[in-house]
Amino acid sequence: MRANCKIALVLSVCLASASMSYGQQTVVAKHGQLSVEGNRIVDKDGNPVVLRGMSLFWSQWMPQYYNAEAVEWLRDDWRCTVVRASMAVESGGYLSNPEREKRKIDTVVQAAIDLGIYVIIDWHDHNAHKHIEQARAFFEEMAKKYGKHPNVIYELWNEPLNSHDWSTVIKPYHEAVIPGIRAHDPDNLIACGSSTWSQDVDKASRDPLKFDNVAYTLHFYAATHRQSLRTKATTALNNGVALIVTEWGTSEASGSGKLDAEETRRWLDFMDRNHLSWCNWSVADKRETSAALMPRASGTGNWTAENISPSGTLVRKELRAKNPPPTTAAASRN
Repeated sequence: MRANCKIALVLSVCLASASMSYGQQTVVAKHGQLSVEGNRIVDKDGNPVVLRGMSLFWSQWMPQYYNAEAVEWLRDDWRCTVVRASMAVESGGYLSNPEREKRKIDTVVQAAIDLGIYVIIDWHDHNAHKHIEQARAFFEEMAKKYGKHPNVIYELWNEPLNSHDWSTVIKPYHEAVIPGIRAHDPDNLIACGSSTWSQDVDKASRDPLKFDNVAYTLHFYAATHRQSLRTKATTALNNGVALIVTEWGTSEASGSGKLDAEETRRWLDFMDRNHLSWCNWSVADKRETSAALMPRASGTGNWTAENISPSGTLVRKELRAKNPPPTTAAASRN
C-alpha cells in the first residue's frame, strides 16, 4: 500500500510539474512554426492561430521605441504576442542609412526572440518595386540571420499604391524577393502586400503567388474602411488565400480624425471570426488619433494610464482581454 502511495505521489508531482511547465511556455514555444493551410495561418499542431499585437511607427521618425525594454513592456503589460518592426525605406530610412535602420530591426527582432513572441520584419515602403535589389539583399540577410527562429514573419511590401497593378508590378516584385528568403529560410511565414495600400486582397486572390506559407496583408483604418473592405477580404478568404492584418487603425486613413469605436468593434469581431492575426498602428507618441501613446511618453515602456491615448486604451484593453497573460511576474500588472 505504501509503495502505491509513493507511486501516486510521484505521478502527482510529475503531472503538476508538467502542468507548470506548460503554463510557463512562451507563445512561440506553444505555437512554434507557423504555416499556411488553405485560407488559415496555423501553428505547429495544425490549429488556427491568432496573434494580436502592436506595430511600431516608421523607424526613422520614431526610433525611441525600437528597444528591448519597449518590446518587453508590450509583451508583459499589453500582452502582445506579436510586434511589427516597420523599417522605413524611403524618406531618410534604409536607402539613406541602411546600417542604422538595420540595427533597429536587429534590436527588436532579437528582443522578440529572447521574449518568446513573434515579430514581423516589415519593409515599410510604398515604392518597393523601385528597390527590388535592395529589398532582396535585405531579406536575404534577415533570413540568414534569423531564419532558424520560428518567431520571424517577413513582410515584403508594406503598402503598394493604388496605381500599382497586382499582376504586372506587385506580384513580380514578390516573385523576385521570395526566392532569396527561401534559399536560407524554407519555413517561416511571408506576408505580401497588395494594391491600394494593401486592400485589394481580392485581386491578389484571383492571381495568387505560387509559394508555400504565403499570406496576403490586409490594412484598414476603421473610420474610413468599412463593410466594402470586409467584403473584399471575405472574397479573398473564399478564394482560398490566407490573410494577415499587419496594420490597422481606429482612426481615419490619414491616422488622424475620428476615432471610430463602433466600426473598430465590427472589425475586431470580423478578425476574430476569421482567425486573422493583427498589429495595431501604432506605438508612437505623435499627436494623431491612431497613435497609442500621448506626447512625451517614455521610449522604454512603463506607461501609465495618463501616457496612453484613447486609441491605445481601446487597443490595450482588447489585447489584455483576448491574449493570454505573459509567463513572467509582470502578468500581475493592471
